[in-house]
Amino acid sequence: MIEFDDTRARAEADDAKAQYDLGGMYHFGQGVLLDYAEAVRWYRLAAEQGHARAQFELGNMYDAGRGVPQDDAEAVRWYRAAAEEGDVDAQVRLGFMYRDGQGVPEDDAEAVRWFRLAGDQGDEYALYNLGYMYATGQAVPQDTAEAKRWYRLAAEQGDAETQYMLGRRYATGRGVPQDAAEAEHWYRLAAEQGHVRAQYHFGLMYATGDRVPQDDAEAVRWYRLAAEQGHTTAYRDLGHMYANGEGVPQDEVQAHMWYNLAASRTTGEERETVVRLRDLVESQLTRVDLSEAQRLAREWDEAHLR
Repeated sequence: MIEFDDTRARAEADDAKAQYDLGGMYHFGQGVLLDYAEAVRWYRLAAEQGHARAQFELGNMYDAGRGVPQDDAEAVRWYRAAAEEGDVDAQVRLGFMYRDGQGVPEDDAEAVRWFRLAGDQGDEYALYNLGYMYATGQAVPQDTAEAKRWYRLAAEQGDAETQYMLGRRYATGRGVPQDAAEAEHWYRLAAEQGHVRAQYHFGLMYATGDRVPQDDAEAVRWYRLAAEQGHTTAYRDLGHMYANGEGVPQDEVQAHMWYNLAASRTTGEERETVVRLRDLVESQLTRVDLSEAQRLAREWDEAHLR
């Protein structure tokens, strides 16, 4: 409470940073009850003094309609003010708004300009979008080499989602030349950071020998890591591995457990397929083994958030 009182006192004395900080306290409910209208009031006071971060946050409030009526044009106005002061988040958001025609006429050239400014500051989202625009020829000449350069710069910032997306592009040849080694490299970096889809796809690559030497044990390892994070297809594929003894000793109890978990988390045709596989394994189990498989599934269920 002392921090809040001190911040408010400085904000009321027209300190722009304190006004911004106070806006943030109301915005996120830190030391005070969450109040978007109050957040807007203090962000505006700081923004009108030229505080770039407050300008960005005020734009964000108009963008989302929090504490003020939603207003794309006002969002653009405040994003632009912040972007012109060099705020990288505002530059990225402004790039998206020009790209999508949100609050401004659609203008790919302006989108590229703002993405490039943010990219020059190392923002991975801006870099990735520049790669996409060069890959598709959107507002710039289509240029695979340039697309590859921007994508790589984005992924080298260390963002796991960007690394995963770059791996997907190299794997499929979408926007860049298809390259097995590059796909494996970027998938691995993302997977080692805990990116669940990268972990699953990495496991799938090892299971099928797609762009890496086929290795069932490695497939099981990555499937298991993805399953720990709730990837339902990884549950199913772990069932396959145990049912067939691929990468692990054959174990119908474990296979039933994984199929059972997958069936509980899927719907439609996918669930029907998994249920058939589960029932096939079940037909080979004794009553004692079936009880054990169900116990293991319950314990896993209780230990992992759905």
